[in-house]
Amino acid sequence: MLFIYGGLFFALFIRIFSIQATGEVNGQQLEARAAALYEREAVLTAERGKILDRNGNIIAEDTLSYRLIAVVNPKATENPEDPRHVEDPQKTAEVLAKYIQMDEADIYKQLTKKIQGENGELKQPYQVEFGTAGRSISHEIKTAIEKEKLPGIVFTSDTKRYYPNGPFASHLIGFALKEQQEDNTFQTIGKMGLELFYNDELTGKNGSMQYKSDVFGYLLPNSEKMVQPAQNGSDIQLTVDKTVQNFLEESMTEVYDEYNPESMVAIVANPKTGEILAMTQRPTFDPENRIGLEDWMNAATQKIMEPGSTMKTFTLAAAIETGHWHPNVKYPSGSYTLLDRTIRDHNYVGWGKITYLEGFQRSSNTAMANILEEMGNDTFIDYLKKFGFGEVTGIDLPGEVTGKLKTDWPIDYVTTTYGQGSTVTPIQLIQAMTAIANDGQMMQPYVIDKIIDSEGNIVKESKPVVKGNPVTKETAQQVRDVLASTVTSEAGTAKRFAIEGYEVAGKTGTAYIANSDGSGQYLTGHQNDYLYSFLGMAPANDPQLIMYVSVKQPKLEGLETGSEPVSKVFTSVMENSLKYLNIDPTDVADVELKPIENYVGQDVTKVANNLTNAGLKPILVGEGGKIVDQYPKGNMQLTIGSHVFLKTEGKITIPDFNNWSLRNLLVYKTLSGLEIEIVGEGYVESQSVSANTVVNNSSPIVVKLKTPEETFIPPKETETEETVFVQD
Repeated sequence: MLFIYGGLFFALFIRIFSIQATGEVNGQQLEARAAALYEREAVLTAERGKILDRNGNIIAEDTLSYRLIAVVNPKATENPEDPRHVEDPQKTAEVLAKYIQMDEADIYKQLTKKIQGENGELKQPYQVEFGTAGRSISHEIKTAIEKEKLPGIVFTSDTKRYYPNGPFASHLIGFALKEQQEDNTFQTIGKMGLELFYNDELTGKNGSMQYKSDVFGYLLPNSEKMVQPAQNGSDIQLTVDKTVQNFLEESMTEVYDEYNPESMVAIVANPKTGEILAMTQRPTFDPENRIGLEDWMNAATQKIMEPGSTMKTFTLAAAIETGHWHPNVKYPSGSYTLLDRTIRDHNYVGWGKITYLEGFQRSSNTAMANILEEMGNDTFIDYLKKFGFGEVTGIDLPGEVTGKLKTDWPIDYVTTTYGQGSTVTPIQLIQAMTAIANDGQMMQPYVIDKIIDSEGNIVKESKPVVKGNPVTKETAQQVRDVLASTVTSEAGTAKRFAIEGYEVAGKTGTAYIANSDGSGQYLTGHQNDYLYSFLGMAPANDPQLIMYVSVKQPKLEGLETGSEPVSKVFTSVMENSLKYLNIDPTDVADVELKPIENYVGQDVTKVANNLTNAGLKPILVGEGGKIVDQYPKGNMQLTIGSHVFLKTEGKITIPDFNNWSLRNLLVYKTLSGLEIEIVGEGYVESQSVSANTVVNNSSPIVVKLKTPEETFIPPKETETEETVFVQD
């Protein structure tokens, strides 16, 4: 026995000595086995970048949501009276099917599935998940499921893409969804619009955390953590203005509900820079749940149409520029014949012999045909190309199409003068109109203001781009004058587009719609079967905004005309936007201007007194002393009554915000650094902290603004009946 036990002890000693010397067992490193047993790695999820409007308001961002998990292994339950696992898979599946987008049978299959163990045998997993259906659970759904008191059903924090504004420039912004990757992780992927086009910039890079834990997952004492931080995606700041976009969305929805058209498109832009301030279409959808999503194309850039008489704007510009515009010369209206083809005016018989100016005001097709005859086909097409038709604008959006200038037959040139045959996109019309509004300088449209990485660095910043100068300043001014007369003249077709206090310039359009059967024929026979539109700007003498609106096949009744639904969108959005942007009406345009300079480093008391004496309103941000910053910056002229913000050091005294615009409030918030919560839009109605109160940086301040409906009352519709404009 002594010999046997001695031999066993010696063999054990040799084995232990061998393990200590080599660190291996059966060819496997013990250190690696221990590391595999105790080391853990957790993924630190990166946030997807935000999409913001021009003022920093959230359009799309990641927000807190929940992931649904079912614990199915009975070992999780220590006390049978308090089960911690799914006891009844059938009942659990039946209840969960009410709350998540997954069939009851599929839920049951997931709850009862087996997995293969190390030895090849099938065993029950500890927990299961439910793929995409079990992710991005809202707080409301989570609460409802918890009230069902289902054993084994737990939640863990997650993120989801959140669109707080509902249907808001939806075809521009697009949407993103979480998708399962090959490594079984989930990642938010852009599926449409800017979310898709800038997916790489918006997508962050996940980090990781490595640590040691016991078999229950608890962190071991004195163990070191190795953290690789997540790198969040870049934020994209747009040129879109949330307030202007909301004006447009509300008006478009009202008209869409009232007239039930086939489709609608609208764009608002700054002609000085090419910045798109608002863009939308109908039908639209809610990116939060994709309800209403049928058409995935952005109609402003990815769809072509025959523009109708809005194209006469650029025919007129070419004629003026080449010396072929004779406004007071008379021509015979009614019909014009070229070879075997005859075109007619929209009232078919015309108005007798009238001047070309009256012909343009009445939207006469034959006036354009006679102008073309004098100007020449090649010259006309050359100018349309200078205005950017027939090629992409280069806007920073995906899938832009070009349209086509149709020149196959002699009659094609004629019909193109009044917007039939040739095709364009709405964004091309906007770009071309910037040349008319901007004294001949045509600006490239764009929607991305800047892209900012997770460190706050600007990695891309857009600047205005001049695409060309198709006409001179004098020609552009003359075109604006003629366009304004279509609104003010008794013979004008655009009388409905007048706005009280502002002079509007623009051109109506009514275009045939090609039959969808591919026959090459047009829909005819009813006033509902046309594309009605308006391309306009205001104020006419120095346009600050341009806008395009089209309504396809509205359901008109009785004596209603196609300009009615179009004008309801244009007039309300244009008026509200001009007032929101503090753009002076025409009747107060000749105001006295006061110069300001760079006041940084000067004494604020002296500067404030001088500004007050000049009729300006100095706003002090700080305690007093030397000026360290100001807005607007120096060396410019302001109208009397304008605010001038002067920043100094020291404590801040809150001013009276009453009737301040949102823009001035945002300037004050930026200069002061105060935590000001802005509620609503329009003009300030109330503030939570009284004027003349001294505050510090941590003091919360809530400022409420009046809604657009409370602030602005759209002008009443005129009772003038218009002749329906039908192109030929």
